[in-house]
Amino acid sequence: MRVLVVEDQRTLADSVARVLRREGMAVDVAYDGADALERTAIVDYDVVVLDRDLPVVHGDQVCRTLMAAEAPARVLMLTASGTVAERVEGLGLGADDYLPKPFAYAELVARIRAVARRTQRATPPVLVHGELRLDPAQRIATRAGARLPLSPKEFAVLEYLLANHNRVVSAEELLDRVWDEAADPFTTTVKATMNRLRAKLGDPPLIETVPRAGYRI
Repeated sequence: MRVLVVEDQRTLADSVARVLRREGMAVDVAYDGADALERTAIVDYDVVVLDRDLPVVHGDQVCRTLMAAEAPARVLMLTASGTVAERVEGLGLGADDYLPKPFAYAELVARIRAVARRTQRATPPVLVHGELRLDPAQRIATRAGARLPLSPKEFAVLEYLLANHNRVVSAEELLDRVWDEAADPFTTTVKATMNRLRAKLGDPPLIETVPRAGYRI
């Protein structure tokens, strides 16, 4: 899942990003509204965690611009403006959810995952393929009942492949959806992660390499 955190309090923004990355999400950070608009014009984010009171371009305008896009990202407003009237106003701008500060990180993660599920192609809460089961909410993956010791990135790759099990996923797409902007597109990081994931999944193999195309379950 690709997430953009837009928050002008840098300490809070970086803290949120660290928590979400530990949950296996690919996270970019913007510290003002103008930077957020530049990033969303280039990257198709699944969820934008948006502070409302932003410098340069106000969060309300950022939200309006995102909603006017051809394929708008899901928006979770994260702000100190927590009265009922302000929440109603924020949702009226097109935001999918509204979480006032202060907040619990566990609730933030749960709300981001819930918002991300509101896509045109719904995915089940638990992904199953034969003996393989993956529960994104609990961060648990098992095969034949045995728990798999996956790293956050390995878990995220497997989750994305399972959610798109009916098609081939290219290395470039994985790099875009599972890694963040810091990833070097010319590295072998996807191949290396895939090799580790295959080893942990065991036999018989579950991930197929399609030559010159990518990977599929």
